[in-house]
Amino acid sequence: MKPGFLDKVLGRIGRLDAEGLQAVVQRLARERSFLETLFNTIEDGILVTDEQGRILYFNQAARRMLGLGEDVEGRHVSECVPEVDWEQLARLDTAGGRRFVRQEFEIQYPRPRFVRLLAAPLDGRQTGSSGVALILHDATEARQQTFEAIESERLQALTLLAASVAHEIGNPLNALHIHLQLLERELRKLKKALQTPAPAEASPAPAAGAAGALAVEVAPVLDRMDRFLQVAHGEVNRLDYIVTQFLQALRPTPPQLRPASLNDVVRRTVELLRPELEDRGINVRVQLSRTLPEAPLDPAQMQQVLVNLVKNAMQAMTRGGTLTLQTGSDSEGVWVLVSDTGSGIPPERLQRIFEPFFTTKKKGSGLGLMIVQRIVRAHRGRIEVESHVGRGTSFRIWLPLHERRPRLLEPPAETPPAGEATSAA
Repeated sequence: MKPGFLDKVLGRIGRLDAEGLQAVVQRLARERSFLETLFNTIEDGILVTDEQGRILYFNQAARRMLGLGEDVEGRHVSECVPEVDWEQLARLDTAGGRRFVRQEFEIQYPRPRFVRLLAAPLDGRQTGSSGVALILHDATEARQQTFEAIESERLQALTLLAASVAHEIGNPLNALHIHLQLLERELRKLKKALQTPAPAEASPAPAAGAAGALAVEVAPVLDRMDRFLQVAHGEVNRLDYIVTQFLQALRPTPPQLRPASLNDVVRRTVELLRPELEDRGINVRVQLSRTLPEAPLDPAQMQQVLVNLVKNAMQAMTRGGTLTLQTGSDSEGVWVLVSDTGSGIPPERLQRIFEPFFTTKKKGSGLGLMIVQRIVRAHRGRIEVESHVGRGTSFRIWLPLHERRPRLLEPPAETPPAGEATSAA
């Protein structure tokens, strides 16, 4: 290797006078200051340890990332970063020839982050002691982008699958629905014919008696057929609802944002679902903020969000449960809370409730909450979930108060033609 400044100085340090030593010290101080400034401007965290794992140096990025104080110098690296496997790092520069170690781990303090670690041994031939340099890269954002890309690919696959399913199922469903209506119509005609007495002169008494006996005998059969038709109608409607949700997930329409009151959306949703709520024996508490400002939102899409959440809450509760709808605001947005007193969602399932086709209900499609999340994201909002098993679940929808506007570039200043004088007014 080409000898550096320090190598040259050490070779003749005994021949330097006081002025030469002062110049060397000043240059070393400048280089140290330059390197410290350089390390502190790097976004990656840097930790340097000795052979025993005691911290010798750390930059500002490492301090912010790990929440380190001023007293960490001299402490063991495993005390400050428990996720680091020091035993593996200590074997870096052994006979095995391992020169680098890469690790990935998550930290929770001072805030949850995903960190990638690159560790390399330091050459101790010049300093007389060796150690390890640890470079910590905050990969939280990159990891989130990877997850979003995976989710996007999964949604694209879902789109192709759902499009074919909706197309293949939609036409037979329409035919079934039409023919069930025709059967109902013919059944009503038959009931009416059996219940209408024949004219006295048209048929003798024995024939009229036989017709009456036939009507009495056939009536239970017709009633059973009517019940069977109602069941078939219900199942066709349920399948039609699932196909409709597929299409809503497939063809998301951008929200038509306009200043509107979230309180009005809540009132309309409650009025729409009140008959079903009363039929299930659900108690409803509506707590609307009196000072709620208007926010840019699509009332129809937000009503669709609340309908999905309220229906989920109804299905999670038994008779006598309590549904709460509450609104409020902060300095940057408005929010609505939908909470129930149902059975709650276990923690292992809570992380998957927004996945396509994942449902905790026997007859659920697994698309309702995915549509809710898509609409809230299109409004640039947030959705927060809190659930306790045996106590209930709460969904909180937050929407921003101000619509994001595109930033336009300033037009370039016009330059007067050459030779033309400019004058100031």
